[in-house]
Amino acid sequence: MLFNALIRTHHITSRKKVSALKRAADTHRVAVLLRSGGCPGIMYVEGAERGQVEEWVGVVKRLRYKDFQLVSKTGELVHEDAQSSASTRDKINVGLDEVESVKEFGSAMASKGIWGWWRRGMGYS
Repeated sequence: MLFNALIRTHHITSRKKVSALKRAADTHRVAVLLRSGGCPGIMYVEGAERGQVEEWVGVVKRLRYKDFQLVSKTGELVHEDAQSSASTRDKINVGLDEVESVKEFGSAMASKGIWGWWRRGMGYS
């Protein structure tokens, strides 16, 4: 079972803060995807334990991002794609990855089978 959360901020441009987020992802053993470089800043986190995800979200809060919004609180990850196998779905790659556009971020969410969840969280649907 995996848990996830979605955060939206005004922007993510500080490389120092991104480094802190990467260290926190490694420390708390979670997978993180960032949309950095412009508006909006988007952060997606998933982990094997609820506490790991919540601790990483706590790190983000302490970094005091402008317009921080926890748009989807930590909860059990529910895949919309019933066809994907459980063995593939329940694996995470610990660490931090970055994308430069909302379109790329959406594609990553679609490949994880949570595109509708992401769109609802972002207020697109």
